[in-house]
Amino acid sequence: MTESNAHVTDSAGIYLDYAAATPVDPEVVAAMLPYLTDDFYNPSAPYAKARRVKADLERARATLAHLIGAQPANVVLTAGATEANNLAFSAVSGEVAVSAIEHASVLACAQAHPSCLTIPVKRDGGVEPAAVASSITPQTELVSIALANGEVGTIQPIRKIAQVVRAERARRLEAGEQRPLWLHTDASQAAGCLSVSVSSLGADLITLSAAKLYGPKQVGLLWAADGVRLKPLVRGGGQEGGVRSGTENVAGVVGFARALELAADRRSSEAARLKGLRNRLQQLLTSRFEDAVVFGPSKDRQRLPGLLALSFPGLDARRLVILLEQQGVSVGTGSACAASKMQASPALLALGATPEQAAGSLRITLGRPTTGEEVDAAARAIIRAVEQERERVSGRGGSD
Repeated sequence: MTESNAHVTDSAGIYLDYAAATPVDPEVVAAMLPYLTDDFYNPSAPYAKARRVKADLERARATLAHLIGAQPANVVLTAGATEANNLAFSAVSGEVAVSAIEHASVLACAQAHPSCLTIPVKRDGGVEPAAVASSITPQTELVSIALANGEVGTIQPIRKIAQVVRAERARRLEAGEQRPLWLHTDASQAAGCLSVSVSSLGADLITLSAAKLYGPKQVGLLWAADGVRLKPLVRGGGQEGGVRSGTENVAGVVGFARALELAADRRSSEAARLKGLRNRLQQLLTSRFEDAVVFGPSKDRQRLPGLLALSFPGLDARRLVILLEQQGVSVGTGSACAASKMQASPALLALGATPEQAAGSLRITLGRPTTGEEVDAAARAIIRAVEQERERVSGRGGSD
């Protein structure tokens, strides 16, 4: 753990909500700093200093494209994953199909279309390619399934799902049907530990976010394959090929490129390290509480390595979060979007969790600064909080 990351962890206690936000890596900060100070120029301006900044912006775009095996012209820079997801849905105007456990930004986009189909998921959160094939109708124009779910960590078989989409597209072409069909995947939560190569995924549209990669918030991208026609959501000066107007966030994009470089370099070793820590934490908690419910796949290769979603039925996870914060431990209760509305996670309910299980669920996510000592300390804190709440609920702990 670097000195800078140690400072972030120490000043904030034990932070275990990296799926919600990651600290900006010191190397990313260093890459961004010149564009926040000396090289602050608007890349659309005509003079030499601004043209140099424009060239740096395009180099960063080229780096991002290279890291996902794409061409720079197919990369649209956005203000985060939510905007990228919205832009992906702009490619179609008709029927769309999404899994039942997608991020709120995808679900909201889907529900805004004239017709929205819901693809069922298994109890572990997995989407079967056969279920996708059964859900697609002759009117479907877009299928959107995240590469990895941010609440329970399920990694989806996107490449196999892409084969289903391509088969339907080929059928339509042979039948002379003109309706398009594209596959979109939000790979934001997965990019730190899984390949996001456009060729390996096989999707037509891919969303990425710097904020999940120890980069700056409000910076993201949408990769769109040749043939996909995006409609602008933000109009103005015509930046990003007319698809996304507005003065480019040069510092953010440069930081994004550096963050993705670092993630790619560390992907394999960091995934293995986080898997070991996550499994250690899971064993400590489930051995103490036999009735705890762990959500997501049982096989390590099918879920994100640093994510542990589990429930303590009969308890209110919001109270557990407060008790843990009092002990200096920060965890989440499902996606940050759902938690901010103080509602049970729709994703957990879609998996078949009971309302009681959903209400008692914590989402614990480990990150680059997380150490074994922190995992052990967090386990002790969670055990204390759960036992304290169970005493209170049973009437042995007195009134509030």
